[in-house]
Amino acid sequence: MPKGIAILGSTGSIGTQTLQVIAAHQEKFIVEVLTANKNADLLIKQAMAFQPNTVVIGNELEYEYVTEALKKYPVKVFAGRDAICQVVQMESVDLVLTAVVGYSGLKPTISAIDAGKDLALANKETLVVAGELIMRMILEKGVQVIPVDSEHSAIFQCLAGETNNKIERIYLTASGGPFRNYSIEDLKNATVKETLNHPIWDMGKKISVDSASMMNKGLEAIEATWLFGVDPEQVEILIHPQSVIHSLVQFCDGSIKAQMGRPDMKLPILYALGYPKRVESDFPRFNFTDYPKLTFEQADIKKFRNLALSFEATHRGGNIPCALNAANEAVVHAFLHEKVGFMEMPDIIEKVMNTISFIKKPGIEDLEETNLESQRLAEEHIKKYS
Repeated sequence: MPKGIAILGSTGSIGTQTLQVIAAHQEKFIVEVLTANKNADLLIKQAMAFQPNTVVIGNELEYEYVTEALKKYPVKVFAGRDAICQVVQMESVDLVLTAVVGYSGLKPTISAIDAGKDLALANKETLVVAGELIMRMILEKGVQVIPVDSEHSAIFQCLAGETNNKIERIYLTASGGPFRNYSIEDLKNATVKETLNHPIWDMGKKISVDSASMMNKGLEAIEATWLFGVDPEQVEILIHPQSVIHSLVQFCDGSIKAQMGRPDMKLPILYALGYPKRVESDFPRFNFTDYPKLTFEQADIKKFRNLALSFEATHRGGNIPCALNAANEAVVHAFLHEKVGFMEMPDIIEKVMNTISFIKKPGIEDLEETNLESQRLAEEHIKKYS
């Protein structure tokens, strides 16, 4: 029987690529649920093409529009965030792929785990914000989590067959983004257009900004500590401009495993959907002669201060990573609307982290409050720059 897939955030970059993967392997996977926040038109097209059991549009104002467009199709339509949390628990869903961006992925992920659903996790913010809570639930419910981000998928693959072997260090690779060779002075005048022009990956606007500022890598480092049970000091960021070694794991004997492949998100998506078996594909194959040199550099935490702030948030723990993430979401939105400069973003994030009340063992309500308060504080600082 085909595996039933729920795709949360089907209209985003990961979501659309996941549907392309499923379209090429319809004998193995069936789309049961599609959800989107605002992009009703694309959600409708996807529903017409894949005819899932259910679709959910997060923006309730679009409910009638989506319902009318799909009235001739055997597709149930719901709206609102609560509906997203409910549909992931459907009996026909075997795997929930969380491809939504940001804090909004937390509650649906918790709902899916609570229902005992396996996860293909592409929403790093879930573990950044609530890592201890989520990992405890995962253990209690006995669900499988397969990371979709290329870096965490690489680590996951490197750890296959290494259950009883001690990890000494994890190396998360980063392309360096569009500003790898920029000076700090150059970055002060970085434009939105330059920021979104990533040299390797085709991503959504928010993730593209995070990649350029290296916040994406900072969040990935926090996520890695929870996913793989390592201390923050065991995670190192390596700049690897060619982006063909997706991450590495060093073991206690000094041996290092690296996972390589073309820089194509469809590869980790297919791996996550098919796990524990690898699914045959007709994707273009890696050619070593295309990459005669593989280079590595240390990450510059003075130039990319978001990395330093992420490391600080990890060490402080509690609700501070939640505050970091919330402030970042606010400043990225402001930057995209040209209300703050590129180098002003980390300034605001740091101020929020140093202002928010610290909670050592936050529950879900504490995290909700921290998220809202951190965004409010960030927006107050943003007004001073506007």
